[in-house]
Amino acid sequence: MSGAQGAADRGTVSAEAAGRMVEEVLDLLAASGDRTACEAAEELVRVLMQFYGAGLARIVELLGRHPGAPGEQALTALLDDDLVASLLVLHDLHPADVETRIARALDAVPYPVENAGFDADSGTLRLRLTGSAGCGSTREAVEQAARDALAGLAPEVTEVRLDADAAREPVLLQIGSGPPAAQSTNGRPPAGRAS
Repeated sequence: MSGAQGAADRGTVSAEAAGRMVEEVLDLLAASGDRTACEAAEELVRVLMQFYGAGLARIVELLGRHPGAPGEQALTALLDDDLVASLLVLHDLHPADVETRIARALDAVPYPVENAGFDADSGTLRLRLTGSAGCGSTREAVEQAARDALAGLAPEVTEVRLDADAAREPVLLQIGSGPPAAQSTNGRPPAGRAS
């Protein structure tokens, strides 16, 4: 792989995907039976996480030092970036609380949902539809879209449940030609109605 291709690939990796890749490598090392290599790899990951976390903490501190200054605008821009925001969450540096981050993540869900309650102890987020989810949308599709949106911004959410009454099938309305009283027996509309 060329250096440019590797850099491009690294630029598109989410925090969640990077975490999975690190876990896969550590699992491979553990499966190899080389305990020393496995421990060294885990220590390397720990040291790198501390290093990058300290750097991110310093960036957030410097940008937020003077409220109303251009640094605050830059911090807002960083928080609006999904990758940077997920790194700040990963290192427990994101300035927004979990409820605010959940709300922001739900804004990105392609279905009209709202937070119906988050239980921090269990990590369960209940959702409620606020409109139609669209034809063919299933409960599972709505919940998966929410899990995907929440993964990088609110990892405290470990389970997503769409409220049962929110996922009811829409009522099929039967459309007829009109109420029976409005029908005429001679085939013409009743008096006062246009044909």
